[in-house]
Amino acid sequence: MEVPMDIGYARVSTDDQRLDLQRDALLKAGVAQERLYEEHASGARTDRPVLAECLRSLRDSDTLVIWRLDRLGRSLSELLRLGDKLEAMHVHLRSLTEALDTSTATGRLLFQVLGALAEFERNLIRERTMAGLKAARARGHRGGRPSKMTDKQAVMAIKLLEDHTVTAADVAAQLHVSKATLHRHIKAHRDRATSVLKAA
Repeated sequence: MEVPMDIGYARVSTDDQRLDLQRDALLKAGVAQERLYEEHASGARTDRPVLAECLRSLRDSDTLVIWRLDRLGRSLSELLRLGDKLEAMHVHLRSLTEALDTSTATGRLLFQVLGALAEFERNLIRERTMAGLKAARARGHRGGRPSKMTDKQAVMAIKLLEDHTVTAADVAAQLHVSKATLHRHIKAHRDRATSVLKAA
């Protein structure tokens, strides 16, 4: 039977940031140097190969140790998805700054509270966005389907679609555009955001 291990993951967003603070904290917490994964990558990037390698190395009953929760996920929803993945793998999560440890009852409860807050936030965003779209239509809509969307509408559509209970058809109907127009403008908005990140 394999002995459970502490696996560390550290990340900084840019090349001019240093990993020393995180590395020292993780080593002090008991993570061995050879089991410490370090990555230079923006939290906005979806391709984090070192994190992927770190997750592949985890085994049943291991603990993933991080310096702070935002080093693992770029958003609360992503952090919770990773937390669910770790739970399915029977791997614990320990964050040093927040003193969170899902191997304990208190740590698991705290993570559940984070999940409830994320759900509350999604519902608020959905309600506000729907209300904003309704008000915009009441002020200026004249009927028919416009051929294009504004950047603001694209951002609102992306936020709505993060709630998986909302379909693209629902959002397109709210905006009075076709699904093809909706997907085209969302893709264009994301492509522009990606270009800005690469240029930074």
